[in-house]
Amino acid sequence: MKILFDQGTPVPLRRHLTGHSVTTAYEQGWADLSNGALLKAAEEAGYQLFVTTDQNLRYQQNLRERQITIVVLLPTSWPRIRLRVDEIRKIIEAMRLGGYTEIPI
Repeated sequence: MKILFDQGTPVPLRRHLTGHSVTTAYEQGWADLSNGALLKAAEEAGYQLFVTTDQNLRYQQNLRERQITIVVLLPTSWPRIRLRVDEIRKIIEAMRLGGYTEIPI
């Protein structure tokens, strides 16, 4: 699966998503894009999953028309996220295209 990490997503998580191609918005040159433009660029580039820590995304964007799956990690703290990487990986692998989920940690 082709995965894009948003700016606030802890990059060390990528090591735990083996078997997937993970890129950050920064690496892609999209660090300055707003959420709507970022999601559109990701979809056009063939990304299937967008991982973010932006809890307001679903209120700011119309997600029903999106062709990308969105996972929101709550919170942004890598030490807390690290303890749940197996659960996060399972949730990501079970997601369907166009889905949306928030993972409380």
